[in-house]
Amino acid sequence: MKKKILETLIPLALAAMYAPAGLAQSSPAAPANSPSEPPAPGADDASTNTVVVTGFRSSLQKALNLKQQAIGVRDSIVAEDIGKFPEANIAESLQRVPGVILNRDEASGEGQRISVRGLPTEYVVTTLNGAPVNTTSTSTIGSAARGFNYDVFASELFGRVDFYKSPLAELSEGGLGGVVDLQTPRPFDNPKRTIRYGLTDTYNTASKHNDPNGFVLYSNTWDKLGFLIGASHSGNVNTRSGFEATGGYNSSANGSANPVKGNFGLSLDFNSPLANLGGYTRDQVANAFLPRIYRFYGSENERTRDGLVSSVQWKTPTLNVSLDTMYSKLKNTRTEQLFGILIRSTATTNRNAPVGAAGNNGLIPLNVKIDPSTNLLTGTFGNTTYNGGASYNEDETKFGYGALNASWKASPKLTLSGQASLNQSTATSAGGTLSGYIYGATSTIDYGDDHVYPSISSPTSYTDPNSWSGFTISSGKTKETDKGKQARVAADYDYDLAGGWTGHLKSGLTFVSTLKGVNKRNGTALATAKLNSIGAAGLRNAMTSQLPIDHLDFGAGWPHSWATWNSGYFYSQFDPEVYNPQSTFQPNQSFEAQEDVKTAYVQSDFKGEIAGRELRINAGVRYSKTDTKIDNFKQQGASLTYSPNHEQGSYSNVLPALSAALDVTDQLMWRASWGKTITRASLSIIAAQTVIPNQFDTSATSGNPNLRPQQSKNLDTSLEWYFQPGSLLSAGVFHKTLTDATVANTRVVSFGSLGLPDTALGPLFQDANGRVDPNLPMTLRTYTNAGEQKLKGYELAYQQAFSFLPAPFNGMGALASYTHINPFNSAKWITNAGKEIEVNSVPKYAYSGTVYYEQGKWAARMSYNYKGKSLHGDNPRNNGDDLIRWRAGRGYLDANISYQFNDNLEFRIDALNLSNTLAYDYFEDASGQYGNGKKTRMDYAKYDGRTIKFGIRGKL
Repeated sequence: MKKKILETLIPLALAAMYAPAGLAQSSPAAPANSPSEPPAPGADDASTNTVVVTGFRSSLQKALNLKQQAIGVRDSIVAEDIGKFPEANIAESLQRVPGVILNRDEASGEGQRISVRGLPTEYVVTTLNGAPVNTTSTSTIGSAARGFNYDVFASELFGRVDFYKSPLAELSEGGLGGVVDLQTPRPFDNPKRTIRYGLTDTYNTASKHNDPNGFVLYSNTWDKLGFLIGASHSGNVNTRSGFEATGGYNSSANGSANPVKGNFGLSLDFNSPLANLGGYTRDQVANAFLPRIYRFYGSENERTRDGLVSSVQWKTPTLNVSLDTMYSKLKNTRTEQLFGILIRSTATTNRNAPVGAAGNNGLIPLNVKIDPSTNLLTGTFGNTTYNGGASYNEDETKFGYGALNASWKASPKLTLSGQASLNQSTATSAGGTLSGYIYGATSTIDYGDDHVYPSISSPTSYTDPNSWSGFTISSGKTKETDKGKQARVAADYDYDLAGGWTGHLKSGLTFVSTLKGVNKRNGTALATAKLNSIGAAGLRNAMTSQLPIDHLDFGAGWPHSWATWNSGYFYSQFDPEVYNPQSTFQPNQSFEAQEDVKTAYVQSDFKGEIAGRELRINAGVRYSKTDTKIDNFKQQGASLTYSPNHEQGSYSNVLPALSAALDVTDQLMWRASWGKTITRASLSIIAAQTVIPNQFDTSATSGNPNLRPQQSKNLDTSLEWYFQPGSLLSAGVFHKTLTDATVANTRVVSFGSLGLPDTALGPLFQDANGRVDPNLPMTLRTYTNAGEQKLKGYELAYQQAFSFLPAPFNGMGALASYTHINPFNSAKWITNAGKEIEVNSVPKYAYSGTVYYEQGKWAARMSYNYKGKSLHGDNPRNNGDDLIRWRAGRGYLDANISYQFNDNLEFRIDALNLSNTLAYDYFEDASGQYGNGKKTRMDYAKYDGRTIKFGIRGKL
């Protein structure tokens, strides 16, 4: 892959070197900041040369100017014009920044969170106009992670995004990966009357659904006063379909061992008089792999997003005051249909038990076969158990923000500035699953060619409600709240030094107070009581064979319908808002944590010449003191009753930072930075809850309120070749030494010592009375600060406008980036034979490439973004089956084309996920005996479909 990238970049760079000399003529660019505003962090206020262009090329040029002006490592994404951000999603636009890897929301397929240079998503700090903010959505609600969900916001609400990968004393601490600053537009960004609008129709090829989207922004200035207001609405319906194994593969030999080896327990019924192994031995069949669940997954996610942004600004040559606000509401309504055969927890130890009941649910091999290359077991089995479930969930996130900003140029050399802001995010998720079972069926299963849509058949009717029994219901509700308030004051002072050197001093004080609360409720018991009152006959009577999701892709070998329940019945009988009242509060999973951070910093830029070449230096130090207050619940007394618990802690950090940029030649720049940063541990760990994350796994986790923040010493250095206006070819290396890492430690304890209720584990571990043996061995995972880790890698970036080509090809351009990360993981992966396997918890590499064309009224762009495979889960381990769970590499192709009739009207077509990428996980056999399993032993494999947007936009 690296060879292919170099083969592409080198000819383009050589062509640029021999371009006509006249292309070097340029006009001066405006400074990044107006005279009344202090320079952006780490920026030199000197102007740079640029070509005056418009459109997407203009946004690239502006971003490149900001990068070139910076002293530290900074990348920017800039709106083409006010209210005209180049991408539809902030997170998706960030993935073209070297070192950024995008994580997508599994329900909507949209970009959601980012990881940087091999570090998890919570290692990035996000600020809004410089103030730290937190928000969460969909699957992350209740996780209490420090990451930031970018899908909450419409991109039209922003004017610029700055991404700092090297530390500066003035930047908010807490991000080992970097700091992302989202900047909202203000009226004096474009000091004239502007009305910008956009209308779009969105169509998804999987859901075959159309949704209107709209955006409007008004901005105007009157002498010293300016006002801006913008509103956006977007919606889409996304359908996913595919295969789920829901937790891996195992063999009957491993699954029947004591203790169980692998991800789940199972024992084939070889002693049944019906068993027929054909030409295989019992050991061969017992050692062949079966998935935990062999099932089809289909979902429909309806998403709406509404946003508002406003700014009132007063600006004179010496005074700049603004009141900025933002509001966003993201809502998801998700329907899921699950149907397949349960393999887990199956064994026959008592033939007198009812068919399908615990003790008589072992699968009987009747006519089986084993794939010699993958060791997968398929064929016909007796005594299979089907599970069909209908899940309904509603998620909603509301975010509000308000900030008062002011800067005053007290003298030609001194500028004073300040900000006070408030923000709040409230995210709720409520839902449940209504399930039924078919017991004792004979079934034939196979995988087909691609394993995404396997085949299944049985003489038992799936659509007949009378085939179904053993009905169950689950119900829950989670609320996660983030509140923040921030105040800061700063002083900027320009001064002169000897030898023609100049300095720019900046110092400031900040106070940030954040509060995160997680409130979980489990209404399963109340909903189960309602289910029992309805009875099996009533539930069967409510079933329908018309699936509540249209246009699902099943493949040729899967049933296209089965008995289930629609949303009307589910919400009329088991509404999660009704069955999750305050009485179902879960104290062991709920908490509130407050962090108050007081900070002082001082830094200075220095600019001068060394041997006739300009050298810029930024040096500073940041001191922060953090006070933590935790309110949660702990079991106390002989009765182990949950009672309110309060804990608090305090620590301080000194964080120095040093950056330098040297103009080696007129076109070549050397950049380097060193600094110390921290990342605070996840609040879900600090809050010290003891929980069992998976009721089918005998593993528990317990937090540690005394965890210190993880620290890192960071070193970056790069060479940047600005070989023509608007063009860049760069290479950089980075190295991080991480100390006080949050390390998971495991030990075996008894279930009774955890103080958890019997319902914390599933029916597999409960007796007939629902009791769990208090002596049941449990693997308890706790967290401590320990050890040292090193993270290193390199980044390549390229950007060029092909203006040296003859018309009409001179409207073309390209940009690309490549990031390589050395293998990095918090735990070793050891095979049963004692061999250590090289694993990586984040992709080893990621790359992006964009080609564009802008000529006259026409414009087109195509982008491809890819990230390599990585481990699934934050602490993978060998469970005794020698299978490594990987998240397969993924690439997404997007494109758009537009025609501008005039300044007032532009027609545009956007296509997202043109590649219809298969997102999947798979299990690799670490022993190498049965192949790598990439397209065979899949765990999750799902398609999202393509999204097409047709619309108009313009300004009046």
